[in-house]
Amino acid sequence: MFTGLVQHVGVVRMRERHASGERLLVDSAGWAHTPALGDSISVNGCCLTIAQEPRSVHGAFVFDVIPETLSKTTLGELTPGTPVNLEHAATMQTLLGGHLVQGHIDGIGVVKKVETKGEWRVTIEPEASLMEFLAPKGSVCVDGVSLTVAGLVGSPLRGGSLSQGMFEIALIPTTLEKTTLKALTPGSRVNIECDPIGKQVIWWMQRFHKG
Repeated sequence: MFTGLVQHVGVVRMRERHASGERLLVDSAGWAHTPALGDSISVNGCCLTIAQEPRSVHGAFVFDVIPETLSKTTLGELTPGTPVNLEHAATMQTLLGGHLVQGHIDGIGVVKKVETKGEWRVTIEPEASLMEFLAPKGSVCVDGVSLTVAGLVGSPLRGGSLSQGMFEIALIPTTLEKTTLKALTPGSRVNIECDPIGKQVIWWMQRFHKG
């Protein structure tokens, strides 16, 4: 589990073919956290496992990324030099300043609009199947960053349909400074994880509620 509070911005060092898919190396220079083999790290919102001791590769984090993850997230689009949001796994003692995040990406969203005058606001079009899990003022995780849904566009709440919906997020200066989201432009693709509690409630209601 994670909280969606990014702790460090790393940089992709290398991607290479591997027996199980691809091996991803991320430079974590400047981050005090030193994970052990097998520890979980959120990389742009994706829960990945440390596959090699960092000290054996000069401090880089090494991850094995399977084809399923490459096909359903943006990790398959990363190139050397690309910055990525990093967070280590939470414990029972972790201050939950964001929201509960599993690191299991639900789908990819495409940035449609970025407004930077006054309030920094970003409009994202997710895969259509995700709109039912997005609620006004609810939680959403975008590239590993815990955010609040600032508004829905084209949703049933505004006379639209779930198949053509978008959502808006508002970014505060701290988020812009400490994450990669300041680099978003129209056309950018981002990893989206919807609130896990809301997903479970909706899944149960759809299948078992008889009211």
